[in-house]
Amino acid sequence: MDIQEFFEQSAGKWFSHRTSHHLAFKQSESGKSDITIETLPKDHPEVVKLCEQYEIDPTQASCGARVSWNGTMEWDEEKHIGSTVLVSVPDAENPHEGKLLREIGYAEKVPVAGRYVMGSDGALTLITEYETMSSEERLWFASPNLRMRVSVLKRFGGFSMASFTSEIRMGGAKPVTQETETSNAST
Repeated sequence: MDIQEFFEQSAGKWFSHRTSHHLAFKQSESGKSDITIETLPKDHPEVVKLCEQYEIDPTQASCGARVSWNGTMEWDEEKHIGSTVLVSVPDAENPHEGKLLREIGYAEKVPVAGRYVMGSDGALTLITEYETMSSEERLWFASPNLRMRVSVLKRFGGFSMASFTSEIRMGGAKPVTQETETSNAST
């Protein structure tokens, strides 16, 4: 699987349940979200605009996605609503690795470019360095309609948070092909 296939498999509407552990405070919290992921072709105006913002030739992008969310965390019960555009730019020598451009970051609400690595097991690892923290996130499919995510957020100075998220597809999935059904049955 490459990153474009990962984005395509992620397209649709998801119900997300996250448990986060604040290691410094020895506390945990949970949250729930509805997430919608829409794939964008590499020539989509939002993909081109994001590439230009990072001074990257848009023809180097492999694909893009728009991710929207609407959720709550138990500690504040506020609505967390937003969206961002993601664009993958594979390395020329190794297309399973590259830059992941984000309109808005995961840990800080600013534009950020991180790195991605597609593993031979189909898992996507995202590594992002922010001004005051860093994050590492790993995403994989347990089945076509169940996606898992683990992440570690480290603030400079020692504060860390670890999260586990399960995401269940609620709709918008592409139909499963006969070939996919056969390969899933044999594993």
